[in-house]
Amino acid sequence: MHKIELLTRFLAENNIAAHKGVLLSGKTTFRIGGPADLFLEPKSEGEISKIFTFATGHEIPLLVLGNGSNVLFSDEGYRGAILHLGDGFGQIRQESETEISCESGAKLSDLCEYAQEKGLSGLEFAYGIPGTVGGAVFMNAGAYDGEIKDVIRSARYLAADGSVKEIGADEMKLEYRRSAFMDMDTVITGAVFSLTPGNPQEIRAKMDDYMSRRRDKQPLEYPSAGSTFKRPVGNFASALIDQCGLKGLRAGGAAVSEKHAGFVINTGGAKCGDVLSLIEKIKAIVKEKTGYELECEVKII
Repeated sequence: MHKIELLTRFLAENNIAAHKGVLLSGKTTFRIGGPADLFLEPKSEGEISKIFTFATGHEIPLLVLGNGSNVLFSDEGYRGAILHLGDGFGQIRQESETEISCESGAKLSDLCEYAQEKGLSGLEFAYGIPGTVGGAVFMNAGAYDGEIKDVIRSARYLAADGSVKEIGADEMKLEYRRSAFMDMDTVITGAVFSLTPGNPQEIRAKMDDYMSRRRDKQPLEYPSAGSTFKRPVGNFASALIDQCGLKGLRAGGAAVSEKHAGFVINTGGAKCGDVLSLIEKIKAIVKEKTGYELECEVKII
């Protein structure tokens, strides 16, 4: 029996929802991607553990997906199972006077709203980042001089054997757009954030200011995966791309944003190949004209 069929039968026996052929273009912020063999939406840590251990034991490709930002899927889709951690796994709660815990499927924007309502400051920088908590921890997401590493206290994750473990911030090796999770075969299931008491109105004003800046400077009206390239040492990717006169450069339905050169956008009907072709053009021209080697931040699957 095909491995996917084995997993399908296992999921049915355990009453875990699974869908075949879900188009990943509808599950990502880039709006690009073909069908997944299986699309799973677990509602609890126990369900995730069952899926993870079964898939690992049977060598079935399993990819964890949150809000679908910062990823680019092939037009052929994904040959394996997508473990989608979204609204069904997004509980947020206050643990103490200054700490908030949440499941990894919670949207960062919802976490920021919750913290603001509780009068807790520190997460304002993350307001508007289009990702989930799990994804943000995995890549140490950041903006406006703030990063997840500044506020996270600990994280929960499932090891390959299905056991639940906890890791402190000092063990996560949090660096620019990187964490220890990138070198581990795990599923992040939750995190605890340590924040600072503040005035809810002032926190809201700061969040609104950051969101206003995003709308003014970023092409939020187009599908994209967010910033396409990592920040090179000593410079900024968007400045280098702009310096090379590449705003508006196109490949099929993909284009360098006229508003923010650091974004490759889907102008309508872009294919995975269009984006990859454009990324390579940008890298080659920037390297030739400035000497900088740009590194793609978007995860290409």
